[in-house]
Order: sequence, then structure tokens, then C-alpha cells
Amino acid sequence: MVADLAKPVPSTMVARDWGQLLLLGLIWGGSFFFARVAVAEIQPLMLVLLRVGIAAMVLQVYLALRGLSFRPVFTRAPAFLLLALLNNVVPFSLIFVGQTELGAGPASVLYATTPFWTVILANILTSDEKLSRNKVAGILLGIAGTAVMIGPGLLTGLGSPLWAKLALIGAAISYALAVIFAKRFRDVSPVVVATGQLSASTVIMIPLVLATHGSAGFLSASLPVWSAVVALAVLSTAFAFILYFNLIASAGATNASLVTLVVPVSAIFLGALFLGERFETFELAGIALIGLGLVTIDGRAFRRAR
Repeated sequence: MVADLAKPVPSTMVARDWGQLLLLGLIWGGSFFFARVAVAEIQPLMLVLLRVGIAAMVLQVYLALRGLSFRPVFTRAPAFLLLALLNNVVPFSLIFVGQTELGAGPASVLYATTPFWTVILANILTSDEKLSRNKVAGILLGIAGTAVMIGPGLLTGLGSPLWAKLALIGAAISYALAVIFAKRFRDVSPVVVATGQLSASTVIMIPLVLATHGSAGFLSASLPVWSAVVALAVLSTAFAFILYFNLIASAGATNASLVTLVVPVSAIFLGALFLGERFETFELAGIALIGLGLVTIDGRAFRRAR
């Protein structure tokens, strides 16, 4: 088994887990704003390197100030390199390649299939996270809600090449494998896991970026762009991954992967709040479906109704 551990994972989340999930979804929803500013002047792969590299440095300083040891990363270096590949390098690259041909709407829907793949793979690869009717029904409702929320934008990408859609599905599967694999680090502090993953991602990305783009193109970026890069690295990466690995440790792989359903909702709310964007009827309907899906997965409301 990939992620079997002695301590079983709870099938439902407590209020603290839901709070972390919603906060993480809000933070990752905000990353779209920072990335939108930064990608205008910085190559996407270079932006990935800056994102993981700055976040890794920030967390290294945080570890030093807290007196936490980085030694567990060195003793399990191959595992951290694999986690970095599954959770950063491979999905980031596949999403970038796929979106050269695929619109934002279809890409978001395919990205939101991550919990579905997580449920299937966790059922196969673990002994403590098996399929349930609530999980399957709730995730299908969530994916349907994401598709409805994207609305007319979904139709613009239906004629895109098959390979582009497969790239996004591949990214979702990679995230699903990563969230399952990350369970084996539950004996390590979430801060150390986040630092190890981002440090390993930086080591992998440096030669990749140098081989494809060289070192030019980011030193001339403007101050607003650098501000967006720092926010993306510190808030949406360093802090967010601490929350993410803590959620995996306390609530399990399938529950943690539900954040991919929350991210599009938070992005729309932030757009309305800070950019003056209007809510459309189909967006509200999609948000309602996603909310119903999360309630279905949690299951407590239905048990109380009985």
C-alpha cells in the first residue's frame, strides 16, 4: 500500500478541518490574482521557480527561527523528491502545456476532478480511505457545480485538442497521487514537509528553467509584478502548503483534495469583492451545487435529518 499507516484517518471532518479547508481554498483562490499580474512579465516556468524558490527560502528561515530540524528531509530525500514531482513539478508543467490550447473554463472543470481521482486511487492504494456513497455523490455534485459555475466559458473549449484535455486530467491525477503519498509524512511536522517539498521542487526546477529559458527575463520585472510574486510565494505557497499538509494529516487525502472544489468559488468571490465583477445566476447555481456536494461528503446533516 502507498500510504497505509497505523493511525486510521477519520472519514468525516471536524469544524477545525473545515475551517482549514475553507481558508486554504480562499488563499489558493487568491493565487489567481497574483499569478495574473506576475505572468504578464515573467515566463510561466520561471514564475514557478520563483514561487517555489522564494517559498522554500522563507520556510527555511522559519524553521531556523523555530528551532525545527530539516534532518527528516535529508533522511527521506527520495520520498521528498517524489512528492515534489507529484505535487509541483509535474502538475504545474501539465497545466501550463494544456492551457496553451485549453480555455480557463474547461481547464477549471478538469482541475476540479482531483477529488474524484483521489477517491478512486485512495480506495485502491490505501486501507483506511474506502469508497462510500456519500463521497462519490458529493464529489460528482461538486464537479457538476464547477461546470455550471464556469457557465458559457465551458463551451468555448469543447473543440480543443484531446491532448490538451488529457494534460489537465494528468495534472489532476498527479495531485491525487501526491495527496495520497503525502499521508506517509504524517509523522513529520507539516512545516517541515512543506519546506522539504518546496526545497526539492526548487532543486528540480532550476536546471529545467535554465535549459528552457535561461536566467533572463525576470530581473527587469516591475515592482507590482515582484509584489505579486512575493505574495504568491509567501502567502499562496509557503503558508498554504503548511495548511495543506496539516489538513492531510488530520483529515486524510480525500478530504484534503476537496480544496480543489473550493478554489473556483473563492476566486469568484474575490473577483466580486476586489475587482467589482458581477455574480451571474449560473455562478450562484454552481456555488450552491458545490456547497451541496460538500455537505453530502460530510454526511452529518443527513444523519441528523434521519
